[in-house]
Amino acid sequence: MSASSPQTRIPFLDRDHSILAFNERVMDWARRPDVPLLERLRYLSIVSSNLDEFFEVRMAPHLSALKANEQRGLYTAQTHQLIADKIHQLVAQQYAIYNDELLPLLEKKGIKLISHGERNPRQRRWIKDYFSREVQPLLLPIGLDPSHPFPQVANKSLNFIVRLTGKDAFGRENEIAIVKVPRILPRFFRMPPVKGSKQTHFVSISSLIRSHLGDLFPGRQVTEFSQFRVTRHSDLAVDEEEVKNLRTALRKGLQQRHYGEALRLEVTAGCSEYLSGFLLAQFGLPEQALYRVPGPVNLVRLNQLIDQVEAPALRFERYNAGWPAQLTPGQSFFERLQQGDVLIHQPYESFDAVLAFLREAVEDPQVLAIKQTIYRAGARSELMNLLREAVRRGKEVTAVVELKARFDEEANINYAERLESVGAQVVYGVVGLKTHAKMLLVTRREDGQLRRYAHMSTGNYNASTAKLYTDLNYLTADEALTADLDQIFLHLASQNRLPKLNKALIAPFHLHKAMLEKVDAAAAAAREGKEARIILKMNALTDEQLSRALAQASQQGVKIDIIVRGACILPAQVPGITDNVQVRSIIGRLLEHSRVFYFRVDGTEELWLSSADWMNRNMLRRLELAWPVTDASLRSRIMDECLSASLHDNKDAWLLQPDGRYVPASALGPGKGRSGQHSAQAALMARYGSKG
Repeated sequence: MSASSPQTRIPFLDRDHSILAFNERVMDWARRPDVPLLERLRYLSIVSSNLDEFFEVRMAPHLSALKANEQRGLYTAQTHQLIADKIHQLVAQQYAIYNDELLPLLEKKGIKLISHGERNPRQRRWIKDYFSREVQPLLLPIGLDPSHPFPQVANKSLNFIVRLTGKDAFGRENEIAIVKVPRILPRFFRMPPVKGSKQTHFVSISSLIRSHLGDLFPGRQVTEFSQFRVTRHSDLAVDEEEVKNLRTALRKGLQQRHYGEALRLEVTAGCSEYLSGFLLAQFGLPEQALYRVPGPVNLVRLNQLIDQVEAPALRFERYNAGWPAQLTPGQSFFERLQQGDVLIHQPYESFDAVLAFLREAVEDPQVLAIKQTIYRAGARSELMNLLREAVRRGKEVTAVVELKARFDEEANINYAERLESVGAQVVYGVVGLKTHAKMLLVTRREDGQLRRYAHMSTGNYNASTAKLYTDLNYLTADEALTADLDQIFLHLASQNRLPKLNKALIAPFHLHKAMLEKVDAAAAAAREGKEARIILKMNALTDEQLSRALAQASQQGVKIDIIVRGACILPAQVPGITDNVQVRSIIGRLLEHSRVFYFRVDGTEELWLSSADWMNRNMLRRLELAWPVTDASLRSRIMDECLSASLHDNKDAWLLQPDGRYVPASALGPGKGRSGQHSAQAALMARYGSKG
């Protein structure tokens, strides 16, 4: 049965609910007693950050359908209600972990967030002095009246709403005031030590301001108040066909991002119905969009608290990535690549080697040209400095900068302008497509001829996230593959038709069709009684056509393992539909990010690395790269470290059930529980970590 034949109805799982299920798995790390305490707190903040992004990117169509009380595509008032119910459950679990588990455990370790009622007189004097000296001068309370309308409230900013008695300076009874808390103020302060106490005390900015709200309204009494925070739609939409300058249009759009459509209102649990109703009306939100929380309205900022605590025993043991096993420090990359391809498995092996490759290219007088795609490079990027230095040294530098990389638009605009200012050729890819492929091409003169060297990756050129994300970097001098990359860069710059490539696959032209064909080939082989095996590792599986092809291949007898970190719409182990499909998710200390596609059909193996997940947007609306690993030893290594290791993980793995639930692998195996079980990430860290 091919993907184009009559189709069995597949009970696909809902993508948004699958994203929320991923966050449940992340939150499990905040519960785990084997995880250091401060790291448990950090996982809680990661969930909050993920939920923020979910609202900013995914919630608007659900809310629009609710407000219009009509179906809009896949979205209805019911889908909003179901999503809102699930998020309310998640948030309730979050704060229960925070208040009932983590704060008491922190206090036992001598770390305490101290409230106003718990402060001794000396601490109250310190708070009052600090407030009057460092905080109050930055606060500007706004009393609401016809000439002072409700102020613009920025996305995810911290604010207070206050209800007052008495009259203002002009004898009026305007009872509502808004106090914005400037982002520049730290969210947590370390208090002076208490004599004779071994505890370290912290105070949150919200608690500090709450204690002195009355000081902002002399002559009046504060009768009610609450923190509040609004989350807004933040996905920039620019019609590239209509704008003359994408960079200028995006910069204008960035100015408005903080004030998009309101989607969620967070207030403290004790906020009165009057104040919450007032805020909901101001933001045009229904009751389902109100989240009452028993604690700080922004747990993302817990990272500031974590970073101030001096307690190494409460953190993960520091990991020092080893120098890549295939490389010898000090050896020329160009000499090494003439001997064969090199694989770097980050963060187990150091991403510094990738920077070293680029640095050698910049400093080598025989290198004539450097071409690179830039999707996410981080706020402070050595890579960008190296590219600028290459221009200064007279090399031809071409940078394909993706200006529409979500939440990195401003950084990428700035990088583009800085590169252009020194004379680099900067292009922004193809209209209507995001350039998500990660590739670097170096052209060097050797013995009177030009030779190319390339780096390709499943991840980004970001030295910070390279310490946390698992990705595969591939260095090669393969003539056919480097010629493909040269044609791809030419296509991106000139927009000429892309010729037939030697080895690489590119979305949106080839990748989707090629993956469908490979799945269908496995299905055809299995139907004829031949061996067929598929193992896929990615961040998300949400493309319906690919998911349907996998289900049909399963029905023909193909054994399929899918290792997918986040959203997955294909249910596993559904009788008669996906009996031969197993889906697992690895949630660990590191964020799984590599994309690996393995096919074995009648004894023939293929293994591909890619920048693309199996999502419709990646396959059809982005420029993505996939390339085959033909070196048998490297293919074996990738199988061992990325696929087999994940399939044997019974400590950090979760298994997808037919109804969409995920169950910890540790709860299903012999002995149960996580003690003494195998973690793929821990094993690789032990294998590659530097002892120095």
